[in-house]
Amino acid sequence: MNQKNSQSGLKRLLEILLVSTRLGLTSFGGPTAHLGYFHEEYVRRRKWMDEKSYADLVALAQFLPGPASSQVGIGIGVMRAGVLGGLVSFIGFTLPSVIALILFALLLEGFDIGNAGWIHGLKIVAVVVVAHAILGMSKNLTPDLKRKTIALFALVSTLLWQTAFTQVGVILIAALFGFLLYKQHKENAEWSSTFPIAKSVSIICLLLFFALLFLLPIIREVTGSYWVALFDSFYRSGSLVFGGGHVVLPLLEQELVPNGWVSEEAFLAGYGATQAVPGPLFTFAAYLGAVMKGWQGGLVATIAVFLPAFLLILGALPFWDALRSNPKIKGAIMGVNAAVVGILISALYHPIWTSSILAPADFALAAILFSMLVYWKLPPWMIVVSGAIGGTLLTFL
Repeated sequence: MNQKNSQSGLKRLLEILLVSTRLGLTSFGGPTAHLGYFHEEYVRRRKWMDEKSYADLVALAQFLPGPASSQVGIGIGVMRAGVLGGLVSFIGFTLPSVIALILFALLLEGFDIGNAGWIHGLKIVAVVVVAHAILGMSKNLTPDLKRKTIALFALVSTLLWQTAFTQVGVILIAALFGFLLYKQHKENAEWSSTFPIAKSVSIICLLLFFALLFLLPIIREVTGSYWVALFDSFYRSGSLVFGGGHVVLPLLEQELVPNGWVSEEAFLAGYGATQAVPGPLFTFAAYLGAVMKGWQGGLVATIAVFLPAFLLILGALPFWDALRSNPKIKGAIMGVNAAVVGILISALYHPIWTSSILAPADFALAAILFSMLVYWKLPPWMIVVSGAIGGTLLTFL
């Protein structure tokens, strides 16, 4: 029986690794687009979780500092196969872009790839994927006028005030309105998700997160070690980021450029390269680490910048499940879920739409790709390939 369970567990881990690696190879367009790819793969196609569980996981990731899409991916892996499943899901989704960016740093640094036609095509793919995700999520999460109004509030606020703290403030206000408007709300169907993590493990993860945050700067000063300093800089940057991967860029620049670890030119060249690869934007750390200390530096920087996200999501998941199952909290979660729809629509317009749909031909390509995904039901990887080819062809028009 134990052997059968262990084979079943191994099979699940292998399945998570294969699916997450494919997503890591094909998910272009930043965190909002990644949430669209995850929704398509894990909720629509594989049905590993229902719409509400997915929306709640996204809401939790929005609350926590760190890369939201990576935290959602880790959470899905945890729900599927425990802590090891979360680790495997993270590795599969992150490793392709880490390898690509370390290679960029070692071999291709200085090449101008930021304006290539195929990259523009991949940005248009991001428009299509996010639009499709919003259509699916809005149907379930904003079915009545009150929640549509909350989504509108989130949309307008995040468009007009684009700061790192606006998103967190909007979510807190939406939670308050949801609590007030829906505290008497009763759902016909009960729903729940299982997070196979002991609360003792979660508490250890949270304690470790804060211990590293406060102790690493002290160890850095005491030892004077270059490697500890490198780890501390990237760990602190990963710990303090609210509002998505783009916010980590100024933090990393302040940490690295004034110290002379990375030149301004190398920093900006790496940012261009990061836009060209799939996966989370936080893998920019792999490029920077490789510029500083070769491939070993790339790996250390990657672990350091993602470790806070991993510790926080593992630490918060079991308590989040208990909170969202509380009848008094359900209304607040409904408000937050509605706000997430508004935030996604806001991100669809800016920066995704404004940086991608620049001419009528771009919109035409987006319409074709949308039809391929929604009506012809072609797999996402085929949309990605078609988008890259289409973007290349647009340069000849």
